[in-house]
Amino acid sequence: MSLLGTSWTLHGDGKTVRPGEVVAPGERLSWPRTIGIGAQHVVAMFGSTFLVPILTGMPPATTLFFSGVGTLLFLVLTRGRVPSYLGSSFAFIAPIMASQQQFGVAGALGGVIMAGAALFLVGLVVQAVGSEWINRLMPPMVTGAIVALIGLNLAPAAKANFVKAPITALVTLLAIILVGVLFRGILGRLNILVGVVLGYLVAMWRGEVDYSQMDAAAWIGLPHFQTPSFNVGVIGLFVPVVLVLVAENVGHVKSVATMTGENLDAYAGRALMADGAATVLAGAGGGSGTTTYAENIGVMAATKVYSTAAYWVAGVVAILLSFSPKFGALIATVPAGVLGGAATMLYGMIGILGVKIWVQNKVNFSNPINLSTAAVALIVGIADYTWNLGDLSFTGIALGSAAALVMYHGMKAIAKARGTVAEPESE
Repeated sequence: MSLLGTSWTLHGDGKTVRPGEVVAPGERLSWPRTIGIGAQHVVAMFGSTFLVPILTGMPPATTLFFSGVGTLLFLVLTRGRVPSYLGSSFAFIAPIMASQQQFGVAGALGGVIMAGAALFLVGLVVQAVGSEWINRLMPPMVTGAIVALIGLNLAPAAKANFVKAPITALVTLLAIILVGVLFRGILGRLNILVGVVLGYLVAMWRGEVDYSQMDAAAWIGLPHFQTPSFNVGVIGLFVPVVLVLVAENVGHVKSVATMTGENLDAYAGRALMADGAATVLAGAGGGSGTTTYAENIGVMAATKVYSTAAYWVAGVVAILLSFSPKFGALIATVPAGVLGGAATMLYGMIGILGVKIWVQNKVNFSNPINLSTAAVALIVGIADYTWNLGDLSFTGIALGSAAALVMYHGMKAIAKARGTVAEPESE
């Protein structure tokens, strides 16, 4: 492939994918089919990418613009070998909301840039020495705890929106639950998006939607860009996000490698650097931080098409949609009840993803190191413990993540020196 990763070869006749075959990242189907699959990727990322700016009060069109630009940047930096869409990362929700209360939107954007820059540096190290050190620093026990506490820390925010319009919120939540089990294929995977749409219709019927800003918005125009400001006080909020993004990116590369049968270890560092660069770019202009999207892995698994050509289509479509202020204003009309219902499911899912990491890696909680690490980290994160140190403020996510890292490695070192722990770390 070319340095930009855009020299695709036609797969077979360009029309069909035979049983047992996949369309590799460096291949493509005919352009009409590729455009259709790219449109599916837009639909798959749509609900989650927009939920983040809606929940955090960021401009939806701006976030969409930077997700499209970030996706194209990712494809270029990984030379078209790692198919992925870079959408809004849920891990940024809590730190953005917390930092906005003290430093405003500009301060939150500064935190996004710091996280992206740190992720880029991690990518440089991984590209130079490999990713094995990440597995040693963040084994499944630690990674699962951090992911879980980030999701569960947001529970009060979900409740705050839910109680503002409980009927609409309940309908939204039930729709998300039922669509996930009633339908197969892509519709079932888009249950959050479908649930939000159904909840929105209920909110319209109940008169809970305000269209005043949408009516005033133009059909075509630039997204709303905003410059960041930098404050040391947000460092503690955004550092844990980097750990989650590292785990998500490395996991994404491994998942794609497994599904395509290609060894992509050499591109793990590039993927981290690309996501870091995309996040810095988003923070510099007013967008939310990005990450590789599991939702789009579902589309690839269903279609057996891993072509990066489809992601170029998705990125371009996202950018084009972002140039409609009226479209962005429409997304921003989603009322509190709908957000409360969706967030109840979404934040809980983030928490359970941490548990899933434990289960998949057979973490043994009979081991006192694992048990103590999880117990303390989760309570600190869920209860949102806070520690003020001068101008720095460390909240539950930062303290919980630090507790997971320090307790796990500290207890393990002490137990090894004393020979006191006999239970294995995994079952």
